[in-house]
Amino acid sequence: MRVLVSGISGFLGKHLAPVLLAADHEVSGIRLDEGEPLPGVSEARVDVLDVPSLERAVSNFDPEVVVHLAGLSHVGRSWDQMPDYFAVNVIGVENVLKAARGARVILASSSEVYGSVPAAEQPIAESRRPAPRNPYGLTKAAAERLVLAHEGVVVRMFNLIGPGQESTFALPSFAEQLAGQLGRDRAVLKVGNLEAIRDLVHVADGADAFATLLEHGVSGEVYNLGSGKAVSIRAVLDRLIEISGLTVSVEVDQERLRPVDVPLLCADASKLTDLGWRPQRGLTRALEGLWKSATQAPIAADVV
Repeated sequence: MRVLVSGISGFLGKHLAPVLLAADHEVSGIRLDEGEPLPGVSEARVDVLDVPSLERAVSNFDPEVVVHLAGLSHVGRSWDQMPDYFAVNVIGVENVLKAARGARVILASSSEVYGSVPAAEQPIAESRRPAPRNPYGLTKAAAERLVLAHEGVVVRMFNLIGPGQESTFALPSFAEQLAGQLGRDRAVLKVGNLEAIRDLVHVADGADAFATLLEHGVSGEVYNLGSGKAVSIRAVLDRLIEISGLTVSVEVDQERLRPVDVPLLCADASKLTDLGWRPQRGLTRALEGLWKSATQAPIAADVV
């Protein structure tokens, strides 16, 4: 199958491309940043807001499926950059759908579309009506409606973690801060809200999920991508500190707190697991990968 991956140089895209190639798909990609193409992948540097360039690139690749990963995804930044988030995450999706010209589109969306759901009503099923509480979630909810109207597939990702994630996100930020203080008697770690509870999935398991949906996902359907288990960011940080071996003082940084932070998000991923997907790697391996990435140590093959 000919598969075009937008945002192929991003956190998930770099893990997804080799999975698709291993399954004998022909993979092409578009990216906004400069860099060497991934092995075995033909790429073009394209902004999803540049309609002529986007249409030309998609036409040249002539994909059967477009996996749309490109977008702005930092919840905290979305409060200060609302116009940018609307442009990239909504208008950009509209542009991709037009350029796809009938190719099936699989959209990477987010659990943030659900908003604040009472604990008694979790894990959350896809049938729940979206009620986003931040600009990022709102743009994703709008993008979903566009994709579903074109009989695409929507993947509501809960939190993907692992090696290669940008340090603008909480857990890789923690790992980077700790790695920068190796050798000190006591490290100081700046944090935001540690009470949020999240469903965390290794990014490589996330890539496997997209590969499963490429083969078996039903057009016009929404799928949660999560483990079905949730853990507090505080508990995850404790495990990361244990992996680092450091003695750490944790300090709350007011600038790292969001205007609104959804307290709990946990997925009912039974629709996805019914297709044969299961998370294989677990939280500890994801954190070990993060730590090795932060310390620039080689990452074992079975971690990524």
